[in-house]
Amino acid sequence: MSSTIQPSPITGGSVYGVTQVEYTIDGEGGKNFIDVAILASFMQATAIEESTSSYAKVVAARQKKIDELAEALGYIAKANGSLDSKGGKSTDKVKVDNASYVKQIAAKYEVQLSWESDNKMTRGNIQKAQTNFTYAIDREDNDIQQDIVTLQSYITKRDNAYSNASKLVKKANHAAAATIKNVGS
Repeated sequence: MSSTIQPSPITGGSVYGVTQVEYTIDGEGGKNFIDVAILASFMQATAIEESTSSYAKVVAARQKKIDELAEALGYIAKANGSLDSKGGKSTDKVKVDNASYVKQIAAKYEVQLSWESDNKMTRGNIQKAQTNFTYAIDREDNDIQQDIVTLQSYITKRDNAYSNASKLVKKANHAAAATIKNVGS
């Protein structure tokens, strides 16, 4: 932020022996210190706002991933539930509904699956698939919790930056009003 603000003395601008200074911010000159401070405060708030928006997109993308994994897990769980729970062998086969979608999501998010022919899975493989999808969802859920904490931090910083900029504008206006009142007296 300070690298974009450059002071420069006003030629021939001296009041009671004190050289007057104007400021340039982002190449735009002719600013006084209060203008520069206010503009810098809003620039900081805007930069934090952009970071907040970008991070919100990360959280939304991670949530979409969780939703897709959960949908695929639903098909796996349904297939697992259709197997006879008593006396079944690990080699019993079951057809997985919407198998192409499940395969697509598994490949997209690197979830290991073992398929038999005709979009079927053995009992052992379907239980492994269920565990693998659950693990992938849990891992993403942990990451999204950390992302949400970071996002909340960005939001707090953004709100504080806008609040500080607003307070600076109010103080400048108050000081200007007081100066005008004193000149008028």
